[in-house]
Amino acid sequence: MATNAMNIEQINTVLSNIINQATGSAALATYRGDALVTVAQTALLNSPDTVYQAINQLMLKTIFSVRKYVRHLKSMRVDTQRYGNAVRKINYIDITPDANASYEIQDGKSTDMYINHFLKVVQTNLYGQVAYEYPLTTPLGQLNTAFRSAEEFGAFWTSMLIHVNNNIEQAHETLSRALIVNGIASVLDENDGSRVVRLLTDYNAETGLSLTAQDIYKPENFPAFMAWAAARIARIRRMMTERSQIFHTNITGKAVSRFTDYRDQRMYLYAPLQFDLNMRALSELFNDKYIKLGDNELVSYWQSIESPNEIDQTPVYMGADGAVKTASAAVKKSTVFGVIQDVDFSGMTVVNERQRTTPMNARGEYFNTFYKFNDRYWMDNSENCVVLLLE
Repeated sequence: MATNAMNIEQINTVLSNIINQATGSAALATYRGDALVTVAQTALLNSPDTVYQAINQLMLKTIFSVRKYVRHLKSMRVDTQRYGNAVRKINYIDITPDANASYEIQDGKSTDMYINHFLKVVQTNLYGQVAYEYPLTTPLGQLNTAFRSAEEFGAFWTSMLIHVNNNIEQAHETLSRALIVNGIASVLDENDGSRVVRLLTDYNAETGLSLTAQDIYKPENFPAFMAWAAARIARIRRMMTERSQIFHTNITGKAVSRFTDYRDQRMYLYAPLQFDLNMRALSELFNDKYIKLGDNELVSYWQSIESPNEIDQTPVYMGADGAVKTASAAVKKSTVFGVIQDVDFSGMTVVNERQRTTPMNARGEYFNTFYKFNDRYWMDNSENCVVLLLE
């Protein structure tokens, strides 16, 4: 393990062995990685120089291990002007047509042109916020001895701030992911057939086949199924542009007609299925532009990175009576293909983002900074949403 100590190791013998195997001069044989590879470790070692054996060796370089992270699911964030405070949404109920009275006039009777016909509306309301903060302590002089210059210390602190921002980005991404899952689970809990599309069931019904979820991954089945799925999704997206009452929750007696133009549709698809489509189906076609699933944002995992295709959530949503409802049991699924939703179905708003810094602690010589957030993660299931299942 000489390369993982502070001495300098002669590697000519190991190098000759590796070259001989690489060029075919010698047969494949085992060689030890610890004779070549320097491995990161937490132990802080020290060693004298190789000549006088008296002067300690110095740090050669400092690597600040941080990169800027840009959150996924950015389309879930909506500006604060839209849903920034406690908000009411006025929804308009369709007008019922009357008979044309000009064709019903009668001798000796008057036609009343002053009958009241008030427009019917229903109001939904969005309340509440969630709050959290990230604290950071800044020492004023205690770290001077750990760096070789002001520039190196500045690089360290810049990296620290990038790391704080990465935590904030991931917080918003993670909570947005949970919001998408809540929307999926709520639609599944309501179990409205027009909003839950079981792709495999529909495919078997149209083709007369009896494929299972495992069968569709077979080479002879996958391209045809994915081509059909792309067409099915295209039909759904087109139908969502039509003004109707079938893709959302309607309050009893106060049904509202909705439509979602393509520009207002947000489609989130399970990434592995999209990759399979690209590599196993589209790659075999001369012209693949007709089997694209449309503009979408890929989701690497729905809830847990260790169980990427599974959801397990007890959703909260608005019931048909207009009241907030929590599902009676958790919704568990491992077959979510994707979700197509209106831009107003759900979203995230940073209501109040601020940074607060304390005065310097004269005795401890440091100050604290708090990165504070008030967010709202909102959902209105009276807006259009369709869940796609691979079952």
